[in-house]
Amino acid sequence: MMLLARALWPAVLFFATMLLLSAPASTQGYPERPIKLVVPFPAGGLSAELGQQVVLENRAGAGGVTGVDSVAKSPPDGYVIGLTSGSVLSAIPFMTTKFPFDWQKDLSLLTLVARVHEVLVVQPSVPVDTLQELVTYAKYNPRKISFGSAGTGTFTHLAVELLKIEANIDLVHVPYRGAAPAVNDLLGGHIDMIVLDVSVLLPHIRSGAIKALAVTSATRSDALPDVPTTGEAGFKTVLSDNWYGLIAPAGLAVEVEDKLRKAAISTLHSAELKKQFEIQDAVPSPSTPEEFTAFVKGERAKWEPVVTAVGIKLD
Repeated sequence: MMLLARALWPAVLFFATMLLLSAPASTQGYPERPIKLVVPFPAGGLSAELGQQVVLENRAGAGGVTGVDSVAKSPPDGYVIGLTSGSVLSAIPFMTTKFPFDWQKDLSLLTLVARVHEVLVVQPSVPVDTLQELVTYAKYNPRKISFGSAGTGTFTHLAVELLKIEANIDLVHVPYRGAAPAVNDLLGGHIDMIVLDVSVLLPHIRSGAIKALAVTSATRSDALPDVPTTGEAGFKTVLSDNWYGLIAPAGLAVEVEDKLRKAAISTLHSAELKKQFEIQDAVPSPSTPEEFTAFVKGERAKWEPVVTAVGIKLD
């Protein structure tokens, strides 16, 4: 699952670095010792020195679930916090009967961190120029169009399954182990279509190697201002932003939660972080815990019927 937004990892980890460095030790009360931030995916390109006051723990596994579960099971004292990706809270729980924690009982949702634009693209050989034309073509040519994904159950897979349901079309899924081999096969003409992060596909769109039909977000991408959203194309429910959020164990003291969230919001509003996110076509998304909770509920309501319809099972 975490293969979905590998290109964004340096920016997300940059957020983690800035967040923890922005919270100096207090002379009275919290925090009085180093804070550990659990990142549920490999460190990738992170090379910044975090200093003695910061411990960054990379705990990958189970599509990000392992790292988030370790946060959920930590003492609620504010010294262990973590990042989560969208799939961990909103899609994977419906793929297994052995999910290890209850997100509403075991986690404090501090703030959304970022939302990542994704884009639906096709091979030039596919005789369409818009999403509506693609849907019409697929209806007249069932199972003729193949689409790749970064793996079964990833947002790159579920996004197209959502389109299939909403548009009532039949496409052939070709899962890969990650985005890179899927993109290679798309460029080689072995598959017809894919949905991936804009930053991953942008060079190939600009070169004309593939055609961008729609951004699967509520707003257009700054990197692709001329490409309409799925909503503008007539499919308002076909939204598949990837996203990251800042979490902590449930039961934090009010003053501790407030300090953590204020540090995160300050970091998300910094010009330096915004510049890092812009490079990856990601949108800083500070929110209140209530807004974050409502957002997760909406995401779960969207992805549960898709997972059920496709019949994805991880156990």
